[in-house]
Amino acid sequence: MPLLILGLLMFIGMHSLRIFAPDWRNRQVARLGGGRWKGIFALVSLVGLVLIILGFGQARLQPVLLYVPLPALRDLNILLTLAGSILICAAYVPRNHLRQAIGHPMLAGVSLWAFGHLLVTGMVHDVVLFVPFLLWAATDFITARRRDQAAGTRYPAGTLQGDVLALVIGIVTWVAVAFWLHRLLIGISPLA
Repeated sequence: MPLLILGLLMFIGMHSLRIFAPDWRNRQVARLGGGRWKGIFALVSLVGLVLIILGFGQARLQPVLLYVPLPALRDLNILLTLAGSILICAAYVPRNHLRQAIGHPMLAGVSLWAFGHLLVTGMVHDVVLFVPFLLWAATDFITARRRDQAAGTRYPAGTLQGDVLALVIGIVTWVAVAFWLHRLLIGISPLA
């Protein structure tokens, strides 16, 4: 569990600087330059992600049950992770109505992904993984929306092409994860 916690601190910590230490972050960007800051950000995030993966794998070897999920919530998790996948993809597809309306669909998608997983998992290591992601994504979403409102940020108008592309890529990604990658990487088939 220590590797998992360290990885979460590194990954979510780096991604939370704009929320909790925006002035310090801005000073570092000014001091280091945008390129160097992005390099450091990417490196620390990548190391954190690797530690999360390794730590989660280790923690799963000594499972401790915290709560027993209701079997009926499995279907809700499927819908939440599908919606989350579409939202995450919408963050990268230009000119779609989800990005126009939500502003930060990646954060909304991560929130749905984490919340959905908390509904169907009950081990301590699952809670240690998904609760921080849920809290970070929800907090970042709220603060990012407030920043947007304060700055008068308006996102480009969505198009049907952007909507269809976000939807198709999101569904294909979800299918790949649900039917293949989740079992390959995590050892659990979410649809079995």
